[in-house]
Amino acid sequence: MASLIACPHCGRRPKEEFTIKGAALVRPEPEADADTWFDHVYLRDNPRGRYAEFWHHTSGCRRWLVVTRDTATHELEETRDAALWRRETAR
Repeated sequence: MASLIACPHCGRRPKEEFTIKGAALVRPEPEADADTWFDHVYLRDNPRGRYAEFWHHTSGCRRWLVVTRDTATHELEETRDAALWRRETAR
């Protein structure tokens, strides 16, 4: 049975329609120093457990999503529109 991902725009869709793009991190301000940008671009945690990632619905609505999954079990906990996530994390 194919794994289905709950896209907030398209409903439940096969996992093959999505591309995982990496950690959902808030970007530094454009005027941040070089060390801050270096850390953002190159240094990543490798957590075990709950982790938020950017996913792209490549073969569907083409929207960016933030998917929260457990890195140990690969179970998906939440799927949200990335634009909404960004507005909420900017507060």
